[in-house]
Amino acid sequence: MSVTITPITMDLMEQVANITRRAGAEIMKIYATDFDVVTKNDSSPVTAADQAAEDIILPALESELSVKFPIVSEEAASKGNIPDVEGTPFWLVDPLYGTKEFVSRNGEFTVNIGLIENGTPIMGVVYAPTLDLMYIGGAPGAFLNEGSTAFAPISVRPMPDTGLIALVSRSHRTPEIDGFLAPYGIGQEFSAGSSLKFCRVAEGKADIYPRLGRTMEWDTAAAHGVLKFAGGHVETLDGNDLSYGKPGLDNPHFIAYGNGQLKV
Repeated sequence: MSVTITPITMDLMEQVANITRRAGAEIMKIYATDFDVVTKNDSSPVTAADQAAEDIILPALESELSVKFPIVSEEAASKGNIPDVEGTPFWLVDPLYGTKEFVSRNGEFTVNIGLIENGTPIMGVVYAPTLDLMYIGGAPGAFLNEGSTAFAPISVRPMPDTGLIALVSRSHRTPEIDGFLAPYGIGQEFSAGSSLKFCRVAEGKADIYPRLGRTMEWDTAAAHGVLKFAGGHVETLDGNDLSYGKPGLDNPHFIAYGNGQLKV
């Protein structure tokens, strides 16, 4: 078993949360305008908000924190700027996850900063600007801040024997997801965008979130960290923990779930 070396404190998590909040404020300025949408080489949409948020996050991580690590961030990576992270902790950043939600103006997009060590998240911060929800997770535990309230602990709920609550992607729903969920006896099902699906499981509002489509490591790292320290799991379909620092930074299909065993 790998040993976490980097100390994660509540103060550090709150510092990173403040960075995501500042990025979120810049995103909301653009959200209020008639912004343009550009299609990247991988056919995914991008807006000025994605880059504006990254332009806040990267310098802040490099200059404002006591810990200094390489940063892998979506927009920089799309331009070929990917540092060597072998053998070192590193940040995984998605400055605006849920660009399709941003473009459709449904509000379900997030700012995401995760810290990886030995292939696993040791801290995750997820901020939903339109909802003013801030999720953080690390060694001190998992916490949620709503608006001006103080951070309150969150945790997954015990896995029920029947009637699981499932979350599915609002923008990436497929027939394969229906087939995957069918044996689990799902009692309720909800759709959500971006990394909010992980966070809903982390706060005990749902039990299971399967993703049978392409995602990148920066899409999942931060929310995986929140869910992990809330007592949940993110596993590949063969039952291994979802890991980070993989060649190409692509994720395999995975399932996120709460506390207990998934029973078919």
